[in-house]
Amino acid sequence: MAKRADSVVGIDLGKHVLKGVALRRKGDSRFILTSFASRPVPEEFASAEDLSRELKQLLRDLGGSAKACAFAVSDPSTILRIIEQPDTPVDLLRNALRLNGLAVLNQECKDFVLDVAPVGSHADDESTTEKPSAAGSKTAVQSGVVTQTKYLVGGMLRSQVKQIVAAANKIRLSAEILQLAPVCSFNAFEFAYPEVFANDAFLLLDMGHLQSTVLIGSKGELVLVRSIDYGGKALMQALTAEDALDADAAWLMIQQGDEGMTDICRGSLARLAMEVRNSIGFFEGQREEGISRIFVSGGLARAETVLQALSDELSLPCEIWDPLETCEVALPAAKRQTLPNEFVSLNVACGAAFEYFKT
Repeated sequence: MAKRADSVVGIDLGKHVLKGVALRRKGDSRFILTSFASRPVPEEFASAEDLSRELKQLLRDLGGSAKACAFAVSDPSTILRIIEQPDTPVDLLRNALRLNGLAVLNQECKDFVLDVAPVGSHADDESTTEKPSAAGSKTAVQSGVVTQTKYLVGGMLRSQVKQIVAAANKIRLSAEILQLAPVCSFNAFEFAYPEVFANDAFLLLDMGHLQSTVLIGSKGELVLVRSIDYGGKALMQALTAEDALDADAAWLMIQQGDEGMTDICRGSLARLAMEVRNSIGFFEGQREEGISRIFVSGGLARAETVLQALSDELSLPCEIWDPLETCEVALPAAKRQTLPNEFVSLNVACGAAFEYFKT
């Protein structure tokens, strides 16, 4: 395996905004943020050429060419499940899912690129590349009873993988890693808040454009992952009354705490809060531990009104978290000033970059 470069660009291929971070390694476990950037994009790209054009501009905004790049994909079409199976070699299980996904996942998987990893202390080896996953499981047969092992299964449409690889090749970008966004977010949290990650139960709520993702972990293990069909697009449609009001004006009113807009915001977010509450109830019903606070990320989390509405609905503190908490920052003055408003959306891009250095 080729030696990893000492710098990498992590790119979050979102459904509304592309986000990128440039990180440089300093020593074994210290990293420096040297740049970040974001670009609004359409929900779908018609061709690899269109995607490559946006990627090229994002790299330009980041301030230069990248030696290596780690991609993360946010898309409702992806698969991310935790399953329980008898202890099975990862390669064998991956092939079984490809051939008979309907029986294991209740979903046909022939059009997907799949990967599988055992859920141990954490699932940071999960990616949608077809490389072998980390092996190692502690299941055993005791008294004639086969114990079950938890596996994290991830998948992306093969057509989407081909488009991303082709787009990267067009601009001579080395796509070293291709990973699912929720896994990147989980990995970024581990790096940013190692004590919480290793010792507590925690819930990460990432509010994207088309959907939101709930990740619940406990003492380093991913316990629950769930996608909710609600995101920034749904909230904005409620705030603008289906485009009767300008979106930028509506968002400004939310940030300024307009009373009427706040009521609409709370009513819309109640749907998301109910699903999050159900996830917490399921987790706490299965385990003798509870969730005491919620870590929120995504563009919607920039508005205090959104955080307060979720906190009130869930009766739990909802707070933004910083994926760069343990990183050094070496940014030009202008970018340094905007970072406090942007880091809440950089968790996925940071997680992809961290994974590059760990692999």
